[in-house]
Amino acid sequence: MKDLQSVKQRFGIIGNHEGLNRAIDIAVQVAPTDLSVLITGESGTGKEVFPQVIHTFSLRKHGSYIAVNCGAIPEGTIDSELFGHEKGAFTGATDSRKGYFEVAHGGTIFLDEVAELPLSTQVRLLRVLESGEFIRVGSSKVQKTDVRVITATNVDIVQAVNSGRFREDLFYRLNTVPIRVPPLRERGEDIILLFRKFAVDFAERYRMPAIRPDGPARDVLINYYWPGNVRQLKNITEQISVIEQDREVTAPMLTRYLPDFQSGRLPVPVRTQSEEKGFGSEREILYKVLFDMKSDMHDLKNLVFDMLSSGEPGNLTESGARALRNLYNQGSPEGGTRPRRNIFNQGVTPEEPYDQSPPVHVSYSPARESRVIEDTEEVIEESLSLTDREKELIKKALTKNNGKRKLAAGELGISERTLYRKIKEYGLDE
Repeated sequence: MKDLQSVKQRFGIIGNHEGLNRAIDIAVQVAPTDLSVLITGESGTGKEVFPQVIHTFSLRKHGSYIAVNCGAIPEGTIDSELFGHEKGAFTGATDSRKGYFEVAHGGTIFLDEVAELPLSTQVRLLRVLESGEFIRVGSSKVQKTDVRVITATNVDIVQAVNSGRFREDLFYRLNTVPIRVPPLRERGEDIILLFRKFAVDFAERYRMPAIRPDGPARDVLINYYWPGNVRQLKNITEQISVIEQDREVTAPMLTRYLPDFQSGRLPVPVRTQSEEKGFGSEREILYKVLFDMKSDMHDLKNLVFDMLSSGEPGNLTESGARALRNLYNQGSPEGGTRPRRNIFNQGVTPEEPYDQSPPVHVSYSPARESRVIEDTEEVIEESLSLTDREKELIKKALTKNNGKRKLAAGELGISERTLYRKIKEYGLDE
């Protein structure tokens, strides 16, 4: 633990979180070797400190140490920056130039944001890691280099491999020793220590008393999500130190500097382009299901008639008769009255409320078997064609929006181009 504390003091690392201590311990242990190290962690967690720790405690500490931000170099010049180029290799190459791998011979090179490398550059990097060989841009001469490669990324590199944006063989070559730097929100009391350290630093820089958080403000600091991690905490501490007159930081004061403090970090549903295309087909399927249900209801009514007509002589209970009456009188407004179909010849009046239907006792006898039960309501079969329904909906939408196709398309939930095609297809523009 004494050695760990000395490492923290030497490199200005603040905190006692278990994950942070584990990352430092791995860096110190792997330093004397030449193993490749992959450092992962969110942006702003301080990943750039660990390559310095590894280089300082390695056998290459007297060699060069070069840090390269791969995401900040344009794709067209990244190969030249890393491996060098010959004179005339491309437009603007007025002279030969050494690359970082050539300059860092005998030392350490740190590739930050390595997941941003183009696939062609990843092939070159893999060759350097496996054989120590590289070729300058515009040259055919193979050169050798002896460097230790340390990489870092803030993206899910496994997902990048699965999506084809990062070579799988290169990932395994770089990930010989993985080091994970924990995000600030997992470090608990380390947040307070960092806040105080930054407050003292800015007080000395701007020659003013240091700010200090009260109890509620400490709770806010610990419970905040910190998407920007240590970098965000440092910026907010500097803002409060310069802007606020009161040196005691309260919770309301602090929350003014924390973006989206009150909003929950909930996933936002995003409809993809393919889902947008499938939205219309889903609606058509729903229409078809509803039409099929109505058709099934007609079939059920006919089935009940058949059962009543061919059943053995007996009595139908009052509850059964009431259920049949409700079945044949579906669709009336709730709580209202409507003309009732007298399927049992009971003389029900048109104005009779549903909840006051008299008990019905139906008996079957040989004399009544010959009686034909008739449904006085004329059943009008509706078209179940999706094409007819779609055509009808388009007509209604155009009528509702006074022929304005853009508004009609928005009403139907389809693109204006699709609406034009449908209008032409159905001949509605005539």
